[in-house]
Amino acid sequence: MSTEQTTRNIPFFKAIIGEEEIQSVVETLNSGWLTSGPKVKQFETEFANFVGAKHAIAVNSATAALHLALEAHGIGRGDKVLVPTLTFAATAEVVIHLGATPVLVDINPATFNICAEDIRAKICADTKAIMPVHYAGQPCNMDVIQDIAREHDIPVIEDAAHAFPAQWKGNMIGSIGQVTCFSFYANKTITTGEGGMITTENDELAARMKQMSLHGLSRDAWNRFSAKGSWRYEIQAPGYKYNMPDVAAAIGLGQLHQADKFHSGRKSAALRYIEAFKDFDFIETLTIEKHASHAWHLMVIKLNLIKLNIDRSDFIVELNEAGVGTSVHYTPLHLHPLYQNEYGYSPADLPVASRVFEQIISLPLYPSMSTDEIDYVVATVKRIANDNAK
Repeated sequence: MSTEQTTRNIPFFKAIIGEEEIQSVVETLNSGWLTSGPKVKQFETEFANFVGAKHAIAVNSATAALHLALEAHGIGRGDKVLVPTLTFAATAEVVIHLGATPVLVDINPATFNICAEDIRAKICADTKAIMPVHYAGQPCNMDVIQDIAREHDIPVIEDAAHAFPAQWKGNMIGSIGQVTCFSFYANKTITTGEGGMITTENDELAARMKQMSLHGLSRDAWNRFSAKGSWRYEIQAPGYKYNMPDVAAAIGLGQLHQADKFHSGRKSAALRYIEAFKDFDFIETLTIEKHASHAWHLMVIKLNLIKLNIDRSDFIVELNEAGVGTSVHYTPLHLHPLYQNEYGYSPADLPVASRVFEQIISLPLYPSMSTDEIDYVVATVKRIANDNAK
């Protein structure tokens, strides 16, 4: 393990864009077809095959994917949707956009995934969906969540923004729940710059989400403007502008073809972190479920603040000064003004998330991360902790 203390520049994330992606984009630009067309169709087909899903619908963000999934299930005014509080804004915001109420659920203190016991405590007659988030890339316990959902005859809509490619009991995330929503944002495990994908086995849901992704039209632009197409179309529902363009799909195809290699690099880096911190009293890593195959989107550590004379914010300042890029995932929703002012939440309502929020830091993690870079991050974390020990 390196003990080097010279300041380096280790970014929080580094995207890998290779020659295949570049050439695919150039090919698309030269084709004259830039919006949703043949590249999107190919990306949808290959992604569905990768995760073992019947249908895949490419969209312009995971937020759009979640919105379409809820709309296709008829979620609306008077309905409630269970959402973990430790998630990004989008998971709950799409519920609000449909006029429904997000009900925030606490987390498992070991994995940071949604707490099954709190789901059971908060489910009611008005609950119309459960939206688990596979936090950091580790799948939730899908057996328990689906059992609860079946008991109450409600759907499970998975927020898998972190979880490609991940598995639960050998089954790919994207092939388990009723609908699964993925993200291809710039720092995700594969990227299209901005973008997302929805997978489902249900023909009717797939048709509805596909239609609503492009203004509720009866046919998309590629079909209408192709040689055998017709200019005629019908507006069948008040849809949205959520389609993915071919330029983005061109990047996605190249990324998809390297998904296993990217995952291997992330996993190798994450396991090196875990090994380095396993006997270090000032730092904890999250528990890995024995039935879960982790996607390793994030490397999250918890500070043992009881043993430190420094808080999380100051710890991050010192990491940044040493050239280590960091982030925090996330400020729990119930601590934001929107959820406190509009829904009456307070920190005490979701105590586990409130407590761990003060402890967590996300460390750099990307497929091309070298062992030297990982060792520098680890050495820096340990140095800061040791320098600030009680």
